[in-house]
Amino acid sequence: MNTPLHTDLGATLERSRSGLRESHRRSIMRLLFAVTGSSLVVFACLQVLNGYWWVGAMELFASALLFFGVGRLRATPHLQHWTYAYLITLFSFFMIIMLLPQASVSAFVWVLMIPVLAYLLLGKREGMLLSVPFMLLGGVVYYLHLGRVGSPEMLIDLLNMMLCGVLMLAFIHVYEIWREEAEQRLVDMAETDALTGLANRSKFQGILNRTIAESARSGTEFALVIMDIDHFKVVNDTLGHDAGDQVLKSIGRRLTERLRTTDSVGRLGGEEFGLILRDVKPAVAFELMDELRQRIAERDLTYGEVHIRVTASFGIAQWPADGRDVQTLFCMADRGLYSGKRSGRNCVARPDGVASQIPREILSGRAS
Repeated sequence: MNTPLHTDLGATLERSRSGLRESHRRSIMRLLFAVTGSSLVVFACLQVLNGYWWVGAMELFASALLFFGVGRLRATPHLQHWTYAYLITLFSFFMIIMLLPQASVSAFVWVLMIPVLAYLLLGKREGMLLSVPFMLLGGVVYYLHLGRVGSPEMLIDLLNMMLCGVLMLAFIHVYEIWREEAEQRLVDMAETDALTGLANRSKFQGILNRTIAESARSGTEFALVIMDIDHFKVVNDTLGHDAGDQVLKSIGRRLTERLRTTDSVGRLGGEEFGLILRDVKPAVAFELMDELRQRIAERDLTYGEVHIRVTASFGIAQWPADGRDVQTLFCMADRGLYSGKRSGRNCVARPDGVASQIPREILSGRAS
C-alpha cells in the first residue's frame, strides 16, 4: 500500500490564528514591522520639529527594534511573544500620542485599528481580550481630550467615536465567529468519508501521526489494524453498488459500536478500513479484533429480500515492536492482512502469520 504522509488539517487549523497559517502570520508580522518602523522614522522627525524630542527619541528607538525584528521573525520559535510585544507596544503608543496636549483629532482614528490588528493576528478569543481594554481606554482618553461635553457638537463627536468603535468590534467579532464555523464545516467535509461518516484516509493518517507522538512521550503501546471486507467485489457484481454501499455503512456502524472511546477508525478507501487501538498489548488487540471479526461474520444485512453476510480479514501491527513510523506500521499491518487472506480469509493475522481463524462461508449474496 502506498501511504504518503498527509498534513493533519484539523491540527494545523487549531494552531492557526484567525484562519492564518503560521507562515502567513510571519509574513504579515514582518511586513507590519517594516512598515511601522519606516513610518516611525518619519513621525520621529515631525515630533522633534513639534518640540516633542522625547517622543521622537522613543519612536526612533522603537523603529530600530522593529527593523531588528524583521530579520528575527523569519525563523523565531517565539512568534506569539513577538506578536504580543508588538501589539501591546503599538496600542500603548496610540494612547501616548492621544494624550499629548496638542494631539490631533485624527490621531484617535487609530483606536479603530486596534480590533482589526488584534483579531487578525491573535484570533477571536485573544484578540477580544487584548482589544477591549485598549479601546475602552482610548474612549476615556478621547472624552478627556474633548473636555466638557456640553455642546451638541462635542456630544456628536463623542457618540460618533464610541458608536464606530463598538460597531467595529462587534462586526469583527461576529465575522470571526461565522468564519470559524464555515472553516470547521469545510474541515469536517475534507476529513470525513461521505459514505460512512468515518474519518477518511488523510484524517486517519493524521490521527496515527499524533498517536505515535503521544505514545512515544508516554511509553505506551498501541495497535494499528487494517481491515478488508472479504470478496466485497462479489456483492457489487451480483447485487449492485447500492447494496455494496449499504454493506460499507453497516460495517462502519459495527466498527464504531464495538471500539472504545479512546480508539479511532477510518475508511482508507474502497472496502478497506483502518483502526487504531490505543494502550493495548498484542494479546488484547488480537482478542478485540477476533471478537469484532466474529460479530461481522455472524450478522446479516437485509437488502430488500436478500440477506447479505460478509466476513472480514484483519492485519495487526504493534507499535513499537513492528515499527515506529507511519510507513512501517502500514507496511507491517498490510503484510498481516495479506497473510490472513492467503490463509483463507475471515481471520486476524500478524505480519508473521495468522493469529486466529474460524472457517466460515465467505460470502452470501443469495437469499437465505
